[in-house]
Amino acid sequence: MAKHSIDGKKPTKGFKNIIIISIVLFLFIGIPLLFLKYQSKQSGMSVKEVVERKVRITDSKEEASAELTKDSIGAKIDFVNPMPIGNKFTDKPQVSNLAAADLDGDKLMDVIVCDSKNNTISWIRQYPLGTFTESVLADNLIAPAHVEVRDFDHDGDNDLMIAVLGMLFPNNDKIGSVVVLENGGKQNFKKHIVAEKIARVSDARAGDLDGDGDMDLAAAQFGYDDGETRWIENLGNWKFQSHSLQNISGPINVELADVDEDGDLDILSLVSQEWEEIYCFVNDGKGKFQPKLLWGSNNEDFGSSGIDVSDVNMDGKLDILYTNGDAFDYVPPMPRPWHGVQWLENKGNLTFELHRICNFAGAFSARAVDIDHDNDMDIFAVSGFNLWDKPESESLIWLENVGEMQFKKHPVAYSPTHLLTLELADFNNDGQTDMVTGGMHVYPPFDRMARVTLWTNNGTLVKTK
Repeated sequence: MAKHSIDGKKPTKGFKNIIIISIVLFLFIGIPLLFLKYQSKQSGMSVKEVVERKVRITDSKEEASAELTKDSIGAKIDFVNPMPIGNKFTDKPQVSNLAAADLDGDKLMDVIVCDSKNNTISWIRQYPLGTFTESVLADNLIAPAHVEVRDFDHDGDNDLMIAVLGMLFPNNDKIGSVVVLENGGKQNFKKHIVAEKIARVSDARAGDLDGDGDMDLAAAQFGYDDGETRWIENLGNWKFQSHSLQNISGPINVELADVDEDGDLDILSLVSQEWEEIYCFVNDGKGKFQPKLLWGSNNEDFGSSGIDVSDVNMDGKLDILYTNGDAFDYVPPMPRPWHGVQWLENKGNLTFELHRICNFAGAFSARAVDIDHDNDMDIFAVSGFNLWDKPESESLIWLENVGEMQFKKHPVAYSPTHLLTLELADFNNDGQTDMVTGGMHVYPPFDRMARVTLWTNNGTLVKTK
């Protein structure tokens, strides 16, 4: 039985062709366009920006798996003396983040620890010089992911901003929260829930985002295939209102900085998962933000693991240090050939250029400092996912700036392993930069474990004229 048109007449051959062509056009143009519009809505970008993301020339999966740089390898450098600090552990340590800060204002650096094994925020106090004692500041914070030390309420003492996952491993349940621990003045802290029952919170940072003089917050939320970047407006009297900036999976870091140099704080967001991108949410100074894609990889397994804002080339503009070394997507977690350390050079006008520094399996937590006092910035990084069965696998490296932003990689340590977090500070007031690291031991081998390690700089890197 022949098919008929709507008016009951038998369709002509030409009309049949039109129908076929329309179906083909819908399949090959209409559906992709609808998908682009969906991605545009989810990411906060225009359809044009989404298309540009699809076609931009960046690291393809094939390019990323190749050797991106001829690493300049230097000799192992023994300039730091490692020492465990804080409480002894009886089970496998799980330190997700730590901060180096003088919490009590006694001119001695302390360490604040996010312990996702014990679900606590603790304070490793240094007093007197060289003596470290740990105490718990807050408990029942399930899998705390990040801590920032700031005077949130402008009362002259340090408060703590905590990002709480609610569960260590990816999960789409609304179990995350943002918490501020208010310092009562003598390091006794009161817990304030800023946001709760939201997708797992992987990072939270404080700053005045709307220009009204008080501290607001930005948060990265890594659920699983669900996620969000938001800013949280401080309404006063510990009341807050959330504003969603982007709803896509995988945000792991936020940083607050005046990226466009217009006098207000913008929000940098690192999004992992299948996106592997760095966004800037450009602030108009009053809390209105426009998303700007700064860089992204076409390799959906690139393994973004962290960003840090620093003037790497010392030209007066803020650059972005960027590591990709996450391997939790693999069972067992294994390093990938494209893991490494890179920096995004700020060229001005919200334009950044990626520079690969070195390959480094399982790279996490890159930090910049002029460690050898030769007037350029060196870089340190740790590894969470190296080939730990091999004793020559590095857990801590120094990337020596040998001039003109060229770097030589020096192994610093092979043990302890599974290092996710690194911070730099002068712990003994000798004018040299020391380091502190935290271990996340959730998979074997378990033969070189440590919880919190202080690496004291012996000063031998200082170059003499």
